[in-house]
Amino acid sequence: MKVMKLPLFLTVSLLLPALLTADWVHEKVAYTHDGTQFSGHLLYEEDAADENERLPAIFMAPNWMGPDTEATLKKAKEIADDDFVIFIADLYGVSVRPDSAKEAGSAAGFVRSDRPLMRARTQAALDAFKAQAGKHPFRSDQILGIGFCFGGGTLLEYARSGTQDLRGIVSFHGDLKSPTLETDAGKVQIPQLVLHGADDPYVPQSDVQAYIAAMQAGSVEDWTLVQFSNTVHSFTDPTAKSDGARYHKRSAERAFEMMEDFAEDWLGRDD
Repeated sequence: MKVMKLPLFLTVSLLLPALLTADWVHEKVAYTHDGTQFSGHLLYEEDAADENERLPAIFMAPNWMGPDTEATLKKAKEIADDDFVIFIADLYGVSVRPDSAKEAGSAAGFVRSDRPLMRARTQAALDAFKAQAGKHPFRSDQILGIGFCFGGGTLLEYARSGTQDLRGIVSFHGDLKSPTLETDAGKVQIPQLVLHGADDPYVPQSDVQAYIAAMQAGSVEDWTLVQFSNTVHSFTDPTAKSDGARYHKRSAERAFEMMEDFAEDWLGRDD
């Protein structure tokens, strides 16, 4: 199994020229759920796998701006490099593509308000991705879920459905509050790595403590929560520059190193 060998954000300056010149397979994957049309992005380096090799995969739930932004596509390529096939899920439907924080808040709020819908849309996106395994060089039984902000909270919600369709979940500055947290935490069957800014005003310490209490009360076998000092929301997003949501280089570097270790630990296992 191939895994990333160097810290992602420590080596972006070295990788960026290659990312810009590499030949990428980029396919839009259309699918339907409950009468709504969706479209996700499947990407990998063309030379990442030979005809005898199938790569591990990443299922990426993007932030509240949706799957089509330039920043999201760039981040997906940086993460995939030549190690993974990556899929960016569409959780809104093709008719919803936010152009502003206000529109994104409305779109994300609609999905957050209906947790069964959130879980079902996540499953539909994952099923659409897995269905591509015969066409593209990845293992459908070796998929890691990663999510950013709204996407992180979405994957944590999905885990509370009891799914085993992902090998594990990494949440970067994701939502922790949910009406299903206490009732369904005990259903979690896959490892979770929660990466959080200790000074995040949008996901406060009360939410952090509620998450910890729910994991303990539900006797969840494998979960890790890491808090980064002097770090607020959206700390992996270089475009985030507000007081409450701001890029933090050191925390981002450390967070992606932890993701890499988590991927190495859980992808490639047959148990």
